[in-house]
Amino acid sequence: MFDKILIANRGEIAVRIIRACREMGIKTVAVYSEADRESLHTLLADEAICIGPAPSTQSYLNMERILTATVAMKADAIHPGFGFLSENTRFAELCEKCNITFIGPSAEIIGKMGNKSEARKTMIEAGVPVIPGGKEAVRQVEEAKSMAERIGFPVMIKASSGGGGKGMRISRGLDDFVANFKNAQMESVKGFSDDTMYIEKYIEKPRHIEFQIMADKFGNVVHLGERDCSIQRRHQKVLEESPSAAISQELRNRMGEVAVRAAKAVGYENAGTIEFLLDKHKNFYFMEMNTRIQVEHPVTEMVTGLDLIKEQIRIAAGEPLSIRQEDVAIAGHAIECRINAENPGKNFMPCPGLIKNVHVPGGNGVRIDTHIYNDYKVPANYDSMLMKMIVHGKDREEAILKMRSALGELIIEGIETNVDFQFDILSHEAYRDGDVDTDFIPKYFPDYVR
Repeated sequence: MFDKILIANRGEIAVRIIRACREMGIKTVAVYSEADRESLHTLLADEAICIGPAPSTQSYLNMERILTATVAMKADAIHPGFGFLSENTRFAELCEKCNITFIGPSAEIIGKMGNKSEARKTMIEAGVPVIPGGKEAVRQVEEAKSMAERIGFPVMIKASSGGGGKGMRISRGLDDFVANFKNAQMESVKGFSDDTMYIEKYIEKPRHIEFQIMADKFGNVVHLGERDCSIQRRHQKVLEESPSAAISQELRNRMGEVAVRAAKAVGYENAGTIEFLLDKHKNFYFMEMNTRIQVEHPVTEMVTGLDLIKEQIRIAAGEPLSIRQEDVAIAGHAIECRINAENPGKNFMPCPGLIKNVHVPGGNGVRIDTHIYNDYKVPANYDSMLMKMIVHGKDREEAILKMRSALGELIIEGIETNVDFQFDILSHEAYRDGDVDTDFIPKYFPDYVR
């Protein structure tokens, strides 16, 4: 087992990893930018080291500084969390060259599955159902336009190396295709330094269903059930739950088997997520694979009783999976709300600033993952997420009521947040009935999405 792990991240996920390491008796090193000097993860870790100025390009995305810090602090592994360098092929390669364990899959697998067009070809070869679309990535708009016409509108334009909803546009016809393609490509170049795009059929009103998988170094792969991530704004998740109200046990078994097959097809190791779109006829299609732990992993932990961060660390240390597929049991229902420093009424504009007072809810089945505290200053340089609020109930109805109660008890003073917006979603009749798809927010809350 590792003696010391450096956490190459910030915010609530860094705190989450530190707590898991503590419980395993592993020492931790926090890295931080100048803007994060007083952040909670720097206070909780055994050691902390500054790696640069506030801009992430000079700190959390600076591979050389993070690796230098790892060597200097004598850590033998790096946990990348999510975002930043968690799916960066070069960073994983550099870790290998420096004889530092990267807690995640190999650089080869990250590269293979991180590129959407390459992942698509791999899944087709493995017999995994995929969304109809182009076989190759494209750079030129005229070539992309011809491909879209062959596929048939509406189509989804996606960055090959994208993630987090960036580099994505829906085009419903030739009239808007060129502008959407150029805008998505520009966003891809800016965000991922990659101008390759791919085109696929746009599935109308789908659910976004993802399966959590865990795989060890011995070829063992299990799935831990699904998460329904259909409540989104601008392709970014707002609220997640497990299990999905739309999936029967028979369909869960089929989708889970496909997810395991997909992971085995690439020789996957560690935690990962196979993401599907589920149409109204219950047909499902592979969308992409995330080669890291997800923001919404706590809902899976709540319904399975497993600690996914600890499992990640054990796998990276060379231990076999602690469970078999027949050991996995889904109990009750869990919901996660992402609490962000943003103003939903102003197109979700970020609202950094000083938090004057925080009161978090508690009680049976309520979990708070956060890095904020009284008098904490939310920096303007990073993602606006302040905390994840997770609840667990005996069924979906109880979980909804419990989350509504918890949101009503939450107090964050000094900055604007999306707490009221989350409460409105949970109170909506369509949500309570389980009648959701990825167009839920544009359909029922059009004033919030402009």
